[in-house]
Amino acid sequence: MIQGNEIGIDLGTANILVYSKNKGITLNEPSVVAIDSQTKKIIAFGMEAKQMIGKTPANINIIRPLKNGVIADYDITTELLKIIMKKALNKSGLTLRKPNVIICTPSGATSVDQRAIQDAARNAGAKQVVLIEEPVAAAIGAGMPVDEPVANMIVDIGGGSTEVAIISFGGVVASESIHIGGDHLDDEIIQYVRKTYNVLIGEKTAEQIKIEIGYALIDHEELTIDIRGRDLVTGLPKTIPLSSYEIRDTLKESLLQILEAIRVTLEKCPAELSGDIVDRGVILTGGGSLLNGMEEWLSKEIVVPVQLAPSPLESVVLGSGEALHLMKKLQHVAK
Repeated sequence: MIQGNEIGIDLGTANILVYSKNKGITLNEPSVVAIDSQTKKIIAFGMEAKQMIGKTPANINIIRPLKNGVIADYDITTELLKIIMKKALNKSGLTLRKPNVIICTPSGATSVDQRAIQDAARNAGAKQVVLIEEPVAAAIGAGMPVDEPVANMIVDIGGGSTEVAIISFGGVVASESIHIGGDHLDDEIIQYVRKTYNVLIGEKTAEQIKIEIGYALIDHEELTIDIRGRDLVTGLPKTIPLSSYEIRDTLKESLLQILEAIRVTLEKCPAELSGDIVDRGVILTGGGSLLNGMEEWLSKEIVVPVQLAPSPLESVVLGSGEALHLMKKLQHVAK
């Protein structure tokens, strides 16, 4: 069905990844753009724009055009897709004729969200646009046999949302999507530090805290980190120590909501497929799955084997790339 210039795009809230059929992953950038507030033009995107967060003058706005995996700002997303597709095709050594594109969408995306993504991609220069559900792409990218009549359970904890799905015969049998992901965990840390210590920290610092001393709800040896922020009383820079126990307690409510989404999905699973999940277990993908102790905690809570995908951050885009090859076989999965 799809021939010639072919690329797969994981349009994530935190990162945008592009897969080219002949070169593999050709682009992996944060989903951040810097906009000139007067001309409304994109002046930087990806890592270059992310490094500008909190450091720009008034005439430059840093925004995330995608929220919870769907388009929050249509015009900017269209412009961003033009830049992404041009870069991806250049890196792939392909001609700049219109590419055919597979884009991954959250399982909870409405028909309006899906239409917006398709229209944005076409306006950005795509010839043909096929959408594939993120959990299916993540499962394919994690090496799961999604086209076989067995249950494959995937938990994709992304930047803006968590997608939980049970897949069999290339289709989603049961799923849950909640607007809690890595970005939400970062916000929880920012709010905690603000309320407890009267210190304001930025997104990058919160992410660093989460990566270094963030833990799922398990017992562990206490870790500490010194972080810098702005004292909200004096307005001066201040350094405070944080404990991994504090951060674990801060993230508890959000983690329990992820666990509840997994339990609800398991409850919706047909009885015939439940045995497969007990045997085969659950695969974790997405950046949020890298939180310390996540596998151990979930395995203990749902009493089913839980393991991390081989490339959790890249599973979705790798799956979109594999879907380029499997498209005829998985035609009924695409929307």
